[in-house]
Amino acid sequence: MTEQANEGLIGYIIGGSLKENLHVRLTVPPQTIQEGSFVVIESGHWQFYGLVTDLQLGATDPRFADEQSETRLPGELAKLLHGQTLYTNLVVLPALMLESEPQPGTPEYVAWRERYTEHEPTILPIKTVPSHHSSVFMAHAGHVATIFGNPAKEGNFVLGYTREQGHPVCVNLEKVVQRSAGIFGATGTGKSFLTRILLAGLIHYAKASVLVFDMHNEYGFDDTASDTGERVTGLRTAFPQKVRVVALGRTASIRGQAPDFHLEIAEEDIQPEDIEMLTRELNLKETTPTTLEALITTFGREKWFHAFKNMNQLQVENDEGKKVPHPDSVAAWANRAGISVMAAEALHSKLGRVFNKPYIVEQTAADSLGEIVRALDAGQHVVLSFGKHEADLDYLLVTNLLTRKLRQIWEQRTNEYRSRGGQEPRQLVIVVEEAHKLLNREMAAQTTFSTIAREMRKYYVTLLIIDQRPSQIDDEVMSQLGTRISGWLGDDADIQSVLSGLANREALRGMLARLQPKEEVLLLGWGVPMPIPVRSRRYDQHFWEELGVRAGVRRKTEQILGELGFG
Repeated sequence: MTEQANEGLIGYIIGGSLKENLHVRLTVPPQTIQEGSFVVIESGHWQFYGLVTDLQLGATDPRFADEQSETRLPGELAKLLHGQTLYTNLVVLPALMLESEPQPGTPEYVAWRERYTEHEPTILPIKTVPSHHSSVFMAHAGHVATIFGNPAKEGNFVLGYTREQGHPVCVNLEKVVQRSAGIFGATGTGKSFLTRILLAGLIHYAKASVLVFDMHNEYGFDDTASDTGERVTGLRTAFPQKVRVVALGRTASIRGQAPDFHLEIAEEDIQPEDIEMLTRELNLKETTPTTLEALITTFGREKWFHAFKNMNQLQVENDEGKKVPHPDSVAAWANRAGISVMAAEALHSKLGRVFNKPYIVEQTAADSLGEIVRALDAGQHVVLSFGKHEADLDYLLVTNLLTRKLRQIWEQRTNEYRSRGGQEPRQLVIVVEEAHKLLNREMAAQTTFSTIAREMRKYYVTLLIIDQRPSQIDDEVMSQLGTRISGWLGDDADIQSVLSGLANREALRGMLARLQPKEEVLLLGWGVPMPIPVRSRRYDQHFWEELGVRAGVRRKTEQILGELGFG
């Protein structure tokens, strides 16, 4: 081989199989290779792509490994002996293969041209193995671009870089939004920053409309990083014409800033299924569905909540001086409806927490839900900030109710599009934090989110869920996630959950457990051709400059400095 051909050479194949992985004899110091390294194997005119999953020390004879020959032999002699008797093997998980162009003029080249007269060779899942002594190289930028996409091509979004050489690794945004996805990691691993990066890519390249349920008011306006104290650019700041911030409640503000509009929920919009979804939060009893059904029968689906809210639990004296239920009481209605008075009064008491929510009103001041839908239709993106309403009850109620309505709208539009033609529905991505609160095993069957994860991609709606405890999310929901982006996870059950349904789970398990606690993530699933650990991009000014929205961020920064009296 020439010196140029030797560039990046790290070893050669000595054995292995598709089931047991490939074994590589390392010809460079083991410290130059890490678990998770992306390697390329050249075997004839085929290239095989894989990940290093293990490094193993070996010796031609155990005695050479046991004896410290460097202490009793001259240094040069000991080094020469070690080079002949001690070695390191790599275990490589093969993932993909590609038939490259053979040397022109050879019989292989003629056959290759006949096979690919009308199309380029396709990257295939691994179906065979390279031959003995095939050369193994560290992947260079061209290899990474071949597999993960050219960063210069629109829709290929750089999410991180290979850990050794820093080559950019892309995800295909159009492919990512076709199925629900998840971002996972233990607390403090940077999930929010990674989510901001991915959302910025989706917004910038306009691959879908995004609705963010911003439970902790992090994504819309500028924030301050808890660990560094540095200012964090909000999506509204970066994309002032594309992102609209909505606050929950008529007079709510977000971090002292006025939202684009406010969201109120009409009493008539609350349905029994929204209440049943709060069973665990409100400690509702098994009699709740029966009571709710009776309310619907008596007052109708649009009036039941208002009527029930305005009932009392008073008693009055009748003509005989006996205490009887007030005519407008829960007990009086229950008696008329033929249901348990005790169950009805218990439900009324527990729903007091919902009745008293200031953002639930009899008549909304504006059609804020319609405004959200119109913004999403127009290709804008909506961040719903919960403001001071950060309790689990608020989050569960509002997110499920809005998502249920959006699901109905998108299903109707999709059915009309497929039956009558016309405008194709715009892809919608719903971003959900603290996903285990909505998608745990007890509640998954009751929430709209579970339905979206299982069925809604055919109706142009998918989820992006963010969570630190994936093991608490329903297994069926996890199995439906296409792309998974995971930072470090310390709990074994969480690791197992992230890898559920994927091939070669055991090989990836250690890789995920040994990620750096910050700025390293493992990319898996539908949105990437093969698993790969990467050093994630930093969410800083350089990121915005690379994305091409530098001017907007700079103008906003100058405005803030001006308001503070600097300039």
